[in-house]
Amino acid sequence: MEEVRVLGVWSSIYCHRVIWALNLKGIDFDYTEEDLANKSDELIHYNPVYQRIPVFIHNGKPIAESIIILEYIDDMWPQNPLLPTDPYEKAMARFWAKFLEDTSPTFYAYLRAVGEEQENLAKEAKELLHIIEEKGLGEKDFFGGNRIGFTDICLGWIACWLPLMQEAAEIKLLESNNLPRLQAWSRRFKEVPEIKDRLQYNDKMLNYFKGLRERFTTPPAH
Repeated sequence: MEEVRVLGVWSSIYCHRVIWALNLKGIDFDYTEEDLANKSDELIHYNPVYQRIPVFIHNGKPIAESIIILEYIDDMWPQNPLLPTDPYEKAMARFWAKFLEDTSPTFYAYLRAVGEEQENLAKEAKELLHIIEEKGLGEKDFFGGNRIGFTDICLGWIACWLPLMQEAAEIKLLESNNLPRLQAWSRRFKEVPEIKDRLQYNDKMLNYFKGLRERFTTPPAH
């Protein structure tokens, strides 16, 4: 019997990428929730280099790092492909995933900052979102065309959790009068059944972001 497992944490956007991909492929898997404050022996055994989640285990063989896991899943189970077959389009899908990986610290920094620093970071984050909308998404329904794919999964946290992050930070990046194509994509993304079924944590996730915000902006006690 084929073994497919995921070691993860419910609040991790990187874990959700892997789960979304498996759901889109129709692959059954076992999920183990990890406590990163008290890492299990299993996590350390399967990811001895980074000792972090997600870890994907297929027939006893572990793979770490979410983008690498997505590519492995797509190679192993060819049904409902995530990456395009055209070499150029495949390269573009990887480019936009890498672009967001390189720029995502800006979004988390704005969640943690206050005052003028936060305003400057929010402005920078909005500029990044405009680039993603204009140069990446364009006029397409999804980043890869007319169906959900690799880039959508990598950027899916923008649709699902950026609105919660901005609520926690009390400064908006996505507003009703800006980024209309990206917001339309967000709505389409969240209505994909395999994605929609995994959004039951929204209230818990909002409280998680609010907790992060409070922790990083509360002055230390003397």
